[in-house]
Amino acid sequence: MQTDQDVSTRNFVFLLLQNFSMMPFTAALEPLRLANRETGKDLYRWTLVSEGGQPATASNGVVVQVDSGLEELGRDDTLLVCGGVDVKAATTRTVLNWLRREARKGVVIGGLCTAAYTLAKAGLLDGRRCTIHWENHDGFEEDFPDVELSRAVYVIDGKRLSSAGGMSSLDLMLGVIASDHGQDLANVVADQLIYTSIRTDRDEQRLSIPTRIGVRHPKLASVLRMMEDNIEEPVSPAQLARDVGMSTRQLERLFRRYLDRSPKRYYMELRLQKARNLLLQTDMSVINVALACGFTSPSHFSKCYRAHYDITPYRERGARASNG
Repeated sequence: MQTDQDVSTRNFVFLLLQNFSMMPFTAALEPLRLANRETGKDLYRWTLVSEGGQPATASNGVVVQVDSGLEELGRDDTLLVCGGVDVKAATTRTVLNWLRREARKGVVIGGLCTAAYTLAKAGLLDGRRCTIHWENHDGFEEDFPDVELSRAVYVIDGKRLSSAGGMSSLDLMLGVIASDHGQDLANVVADQLIYTSIRTDRDEQRLSIPTRIGVRHPKLASVLRMMEDNIEEPVSPAQLARDVGMSTRQLERLFRRYLDRSPKRYYMELRLQKARNLLLQTDMSVINVALACGFTSPSHFSKCYRAHYDITPYRERGARASNG
């Protein structure tokens, strides 16, 4: 049990990258303020920094004043990098060099929302577990094969923290508060935020497949999961049907009834969705994107992509470059 004399103040430094997401940032900051208020003690303090000490603009257009630029941190500080839209552009050489320097000192470093990309680019997640917003999973896995990517809402791996975005930063910080000062204080902070379902690092970001698409049929849910797990080497509808103990015709009827499309069409849409993620999030060649999504013929891939998105993969990639 800590006495008043034992309580020390833990310092958090929030690095706001350009186009950072506001909700993950505030969801991480507010629990610290409330922990101080509820205890009447300075358990936590925080500072905001940015590259060059310039005001940081969030993805919603709000401009946030910061306290300083990328100055030297204390060994016991905790650094949280706040990412958001177009995190690649915000991950500059200056930021990477600063992160590497602070990591060498043993500083605890975390990434909120898409900022796990920044930590991985700096080499701070090699051989470690982390999480990132589900929309960025496909690109992250291709860019950083040496990082163990989790689908959890947050991950704590030694001195590396990561949360997936949205309200997951709140779950992460409630976990930190519980570790620092006990679960009772974390619960009081959650109550103040009217947050009734605290998630742990074992909870996944996205709803289960049946909940997400409104399907409660167990065999159909199993087939959908197998499809999501086998994008690079697609499994035939006949094999999928056999794996769950039904005929191909029965599987066709289930898809028509619940999803209003054939198994083949649904599977194709999944593969094309991943292809689009890779085109927009990575620098993989169009041919390699096609192969990663189960297309052995680039021309067939281009034809299917255009039919679904009304643009060719090459133009999609070109549009991204011009918008960047």
